[in-house]
Amino acid sequence: MNPLAAPSPGFCRDCLTGAAGLARCRACGSPRIASHPELSTLSIAHVDCDAFYASIEKRDDPSLRDKPLIIGGARRGVVSTACYIARIRGVRSAMPMFQALKLCPDAVVIRPNMEKYVAVGREIRERMLAMTPLVEPISIDEAFLDLTGTERLHGASPALQLARFARSIEKEVGITISVGLSFNKFLAKIASDQDKPRGYSVIGRAEAVSFLAPQKVGLIWGVGKAFEQKLAADGIRTIGQIQAMEEAELARRYGSMGLRLARLSHADDRRAVDPRHDAKSIGAETTFNTDIAALADLRPVLRHLCEKAAGRLKRANLAAHTVTLKLKTADFRLRTRARQLADPSRLADRIFRAAEELLAKEIDGTPFRLIGVSLSHFEDPALADPDDLLDPAAAKRAAAEAAIDKVRERFGKTALEHGITFRRDD
Repeated sequence: MNPLAAPSPGFCRDCLTGAAGLARCRACGSPRIASHPELSTLSIAHVDCDAFYASIEKRDDPSLRDKPLIIGGARRGVVSTACYIARIRGVRSAMPMFQALKLCPDAVVIRPNMEKYVAVGREIRERMLAMTPLVEPISIDEAFLDLTGTERLHGASPALQLARFARSIEKEVGITISVGLSFNKFLAKIASDQDKPRGYSVIGRAEAVSFLAPQKVGLIWGVGKAFEQKLAADGIRTIGQIQAMEEAELARRYGSMGLRLARLSHADDRRAVDPRHDAKSIGAETTFNTDIAALADLRPVLRHLCEKAAGRLKRANLAAHTVTLKLKTADFRLRTRARQLADPSRLADRIFRAAEELLAKEIDGTPFRLIGVSLSHFEDPALADPDDLLDPAAAKRAAAEAAIDKVRERFGKTALEHGITFRRDD
């Protein structure tokens, strides 16, 4: 390092005072210094809440602060998320609960409270939008942000704005977030995973290719376990090996995915942060405490899930063309069956009828531990649910559903239930 070179721009993440070239903040003594040669020029960020569900529950119940906490179903369910104490013991999202409790038998288990989590997620999203209109949600607890051109509005660089944002979320919302800052979405997402929890990581243009070179190929967006194994079988295990290959050769071997490998391995990601980014599917599912095989027992649960999914569809002002049934057997084998509707729909009644037909074909004595329904291939709701000349009663059912929606909107979701769901065991 040249001793005469100017120190990299930097600031204290705790008190936000300037700290260029310092290991500790002179104002507050904190070692949490954000420093990087390109800190003042980067503007694409990925923000990810740390152990979101668990963090909210610990915020609301301080007695849980130092305890391992798992959010998920009962013993036969799966882990939705786990706090970092539980993660150190090996607990991971989507792990069967019985396995998680073997790894962490002293864990406190809490069922998810989605309404509470969605409310907190919405508050954080609104705070993001106060920084920039270019916010692309990825899930309830993470999003990409493009803060290009916001310096004059906020009187600070994007880097400093993000530090202010992280501090305000911690102090005013009561949970922590991790921030990744770079010059494109691919690297911003990687950066946000580098130093969790309470992370703040930067990947600049100058070091991007060299940073990627020693990383495993699975770090590349779109490379799942199966494709990573295929690449390994071909002798390709690191991103640096891909960097050394010709684009034409990668395309010949792996088609369009080969072209993606060529671009991303060289840190070339041209995707814009798109605030119009839409969910690809909307759905609901549940895991049973005891396996269920009978249609009579599965049917009311399916109706309830269809109502939940249809409600989410209506709130998103969407209509769906495809209904997909999801079943998981006692030995964790997954079955998915889909049906294309003649016209897009947003009615729980139509969705349930399609899903019920799919379910009936799967009833063969196999016990199921999970059932779910998802809706996809969205359309303009103005095109949804035209009159059905072959089913004159459909209009009456649609009117009844609209009336039920109004009652529930006013008096709560359980104020009125469909007769089929009375058999549902909550």
